[in-house]
Amino acid sequence: MHQHSFDINIENLSKIEGHADLYIKVRKGEVLDAKLKIVENKRFYTQAIRGKMFNSVPQLVSRICGTCSVAHLSCCTEAVENALDFKPSDQTRALRHLNMYGLMIRDHALHLYIFVLPDIFGVQSVMELADKDEDLVRQAFIVKGAGNRLCKLVGGRAIHPIFSGVGGFLKLPEKNGIKKSIEELYSVRAFATELIDILLESDFNFTRKSNYVGIANENYNFMRGEIMSSEGTCIPERHYWDHLNRVVIPYSQATGFRFEGKEYTVGALARMNLNRHNMHPDTLHDVPEAVAKFPSDNIYSNNLAQAVEMLHSIDNAIEIMETWDFKQEPRPVIKPKASEGVGVIEAPRGTLYYLLSFMEDGRIRYGNLVIPTAQNQIQMEKDIKAFVPELLSRDMERHDIEHEIEKLIRAYDPCMSCASHFLKVRWEDG
Repeated sequence: MHQHSFDINIENLSKIEGHADLYIKVRKGEVLDAKLKIVENKRFYTQAIRGKMFNSVPQLVSRICGTCSVAHLSCCTEAVENALDFKPSDQTRALRHLNMYGLMIRDHALHLYIFVLPDIFGVQSVMELADKDEDLVRQAFIVKGAGNRLCKLVGGRAIHPIFSGVGGFLKLPEKNGIKKSIEELYSVRAFATELIDILLESDFNFTRKSNYVGIANENYNFMRGEIMSSEGTCIPERHYWDHLNRVVIPYSQATGFRFEGKEYTVGALARMNLNRHNMHPDTLHDVPEAVAKFPSDNIYSNNLAQAVEMLHSIDNAIEIMETWDFKQEPRPVIKPKASEGVGVIEAPRGTLYYLLSFMEDGRIRYGNLVIPTAQNQIQMEKDIKAFVPELLSRDMERHDIEHEIEKLIRAYDPCMSCASHFLKVRWEDG
């Protein structure tokens, strides 16, 4: 088969902030072209927020993505507060970290248990996985549920939180709810370590050098720090855009990005490569073998990185709730002004950037958003082009090649639906 000529068309990959197709052209065993086409339906986020008041925008942008609503709300809030020179209280920062830890727990659990484990166990779906290991699937929903309930406790809702806003929180977590959440997180901690052990045994491998970019800080939180790269760059968050090169991809409606002129990778793998030594002490103590796997250039290590981050998030959330006595604070008065502010956080899939410009009355003049999946687009496409020759050298059947490509893209965790199945595939012999 590796001397054949053919085209691979994987059509209608859904929800990489829209939809995507994949086209691969092979002639006489050589990969001549590989195009990852993100055919995203234009949703006009930046146009929709123009003219809106500063204190209403975070809730609006949280609707960009149900999965990452907490991330969009948090990043936008940070941009607004930076623009208006407002510094939130330590308690508010602690609650925002707690909300982000809940997001990481539930989001990583969804990807790893529902989309990755079926590949590892050699089955088509989580339904078939349940036939092989019902307890493992039960754990999936228990762990994800713990993250959901933590987000609901802090933000008022698991999706599109309503308690968090510019300046602080409208309502604080109830003490009884905190107690229950601590108990629940302790109970699911063993499940998280079991998942790490499973992923440690995985032999999935595709290694290609990349420049890894993400936020690094003293305690591996997802909201504050400096932008680091594995090639030695260290810059303040507010300067991130100055180092990005926007790339118009003719066959894709989503813009791609390069960092300092080169393709790069964001996400859990990048964060672990850059900042693993600053994880929670309990995490470092209990899973040293997993942490020792990093730095890694194997994109499948992103799955293991997410699992370790999930445990790290559990440990940090427990510590915050055990050490903080949350008390109602007076609502701050925040005055609008003509200004510009940047927010940068680490969403589950990588670095999320917001730049917001305001008019004197507090209405938005314009906004610029950089989404993690868009930043990984060029790297993903080049990975696919380099991966297919390896598959051809194994003389694999077509459906096996397709499945291996799906697994590779799944490793990036670009979005939920595209990670579950790539729908119809059309082959054309040339």
